Amino acid sequence: MEAYMRRATLFAGLVAGFSTFAFNAAQAVEIEYWQYVFDTRVKAMDELIAEFQKANPDITVKQVTFPYADYQTRVIAANLSGKGPDVMQLFYGWLDKFAAGGILQPLPADAFPHDKIESEFFPIVSAMKRGDDYYGLPTAVRSLALFYNKKLFTEAGLDPANPPKTLDEFVAAAEKIAKHDAAGNLTVAGSTLDMGGQDHQWWREVLIRQFGGEPYTDNDQKVAYNSEAGVQALKFYTSLQLEKKIGQVGFMDEGQAAFRAGKAGMTIDGTFRLGSFRTIKDFEWGVTELPTNDKNIRSNYASYFANGISAKTSGEELEASKKFLAYISSPEAMAIWLKTVGELPARRAAALTEENLKDPVYAPFLKGLEYAHTTLFKDEAAQRQNAIDMTNRILLEGQSVEDSVKQAAGAEQEIIDAAKP
Repeated sequence: MEAYMRRATLFAGLVAGFSTFAFNAAQAVEIEYWQYVFDTRVKAMDELIAEFQKANPDITVKQVTFPYADYQTRVIAANLSGKGPDVMQLFYGWLDKFAAGGILQPLPADAFPHDKIESEFFPIVSAMKRGDDYYGLPTAVRSLALFYNKKLFTEAGLDPANPPKTLDEFVAAAEKIAKHDAAGNLTVAGSTLDMGGQDHQWWREVLIRQFGGEPYTDNDQKVAYNSEAGVQALKFYTSLQLEKKIGQVGFMDEGQAAFRAGKAGMTIDGTFRLGSFRTIKDFEWGVTELPTNDKNIRSNYASYFANGISAKTSGEELEASKKFLAYISSPEAMAIWLKTVGELPARRAAALTEENLKDPVYAPFLKGLEYAHTTLFKDEAAQRQNAIDMTNRILLEGQSVEDSVKQAAGAEQEIIDAAKP
C-alpha cells in the first residue's frame, strides 16, 4: 500500500505540474493505444502502460500495433469505420493528413496549456500546432548522428578515438574501410547508402545547406532545391556509389542491417536506433556529430513521433485518454523511453541534464538538436518516396543529376500543393 501511494502521489504531481484539469475517468474504462511495430518502442510502451495502470487501476490501456508500412492505412480505415484507437502515435509529418481527415481532435487547452507546452518542450513541438490548436505531444525527439564501427576503423588503420569531423574526412575514412571482391562487388561498405532510411533527411536538411542552399522556402510550402546547391548536394551523395564506391544502395537490403552485421564502417541514423544497436555484441561502435563541410557549416534534422487523441473519442474514454496522454508526455515516461528506446526526452529539463550532456552516446545527438531543422512535411511518405526515386533514377537508370533534381522538385511541389486546403 505504501508503494502504491508513493506511485499515486508521484503521478498526481506529474499531472498537476502539467495541467490543472481535473480528470474524472469512470470506473473500469478501457482505451486503445495504437503505434507501429518497432520492438524497443513496443517494449517501452508496455512498461509505460503497466506503470500507468498501477497508478490508475480503474483504467485499462490496450496496446495495438501494426507493421509500419500498413500503419497509416489502418488508422485511416479505422477512422472511416468509426472504430480504432483512442490515443495514437503519429509521425509529426503526417499531421496535415490526419487533421484534414478528421482523425485527430485538438488537445484541450485546459488539460494541456499552451504556455506550458511552449516553455517546457523543445521548440520543434510547434510542428504539431495548426492555427491555435495543438494536435499531439511527443514523448521523445530524435536527431541524426554518425555511427561508426570501431573494429573496422582499427582494421583500416584509422583511429577509432578520432572519427571523421568533415565531409572530406568522412569520404577518406569510408574509402579505406570499403572492401570489394575480385569481381568488384561490394563486401564491406565504407558507409551505408540508404535513401529509404535517414539519408533523404541528410541530403535535404544537411547537405543542401552545406552546399549553400535551402530545401524549401515559404514555411516549407515552396520547393527550393532545384538549384546549384541541390544539384551539388546530390552529386556528392550519388558519387559515393558511382565514383568513390564506398557503398551501394540496397546493400544487405537496409543500411542499419549492414551496420548491425559488421559489414559497414559508418551509417547515419537517429537516436531511435540506439536501443537496437546496443544489442550488438561482435564489435564496439561509437557516435559522433554529422560531418561539417569545409566552411564548418553544421546542420541536422530533428523529428519525432507524437501521441494524439482520436476525433471519435468522447465521454469516459476521452477523460481516460487525456490522463494517459498526460502521463506518456511526463518526465517519468521520458526517462523510461530514453532508457529503453534511446530517444531523447522531448522536455528540455529532462533531456539537458548534466549526465546526458556528458554521455558519449547522447551528447552528439543533443548537440545536433541545437542546429537542427525540422521539415514541415505535407505528405511525409510521398515526399520520402520522391527522394528515393530521384536518387534511383541516377544510380539505376543513368539519368543526369540535373534532370533528376528538376523532376523531383516538380513532383514534390505537386505533392505539397495537393495537400493545401
